[in-house]
Amino acid sequence: MFQPFVISLFLYFPEDKSEYGPAAITFTIFLIGAFLTMRYIIKISKREAMKAKELEEKIMSRQHSQGNSEH
Repeated sequence: MFQPFVISLFLYFPEDKSEYGPAAITFTIFLIGAFLTMRYIIKISKREAMKAKELEEKIMSRQHSQGNSEH
């Protein structure tokens, strides 16, 4: 008896179905924005990983060249 009342406080289903339009448009805009942001972050992450790998290879080659010159 108490449960349907509590659920009705949080859920809203309008009788006029035209109210779903703006919500769907807003949802679509934010969904596209979230997708583009995720792709941008992945792109930057890959770029940073490549830079880190190049730096690591450069450091390793310096260590090997210094190690060979000592012997």
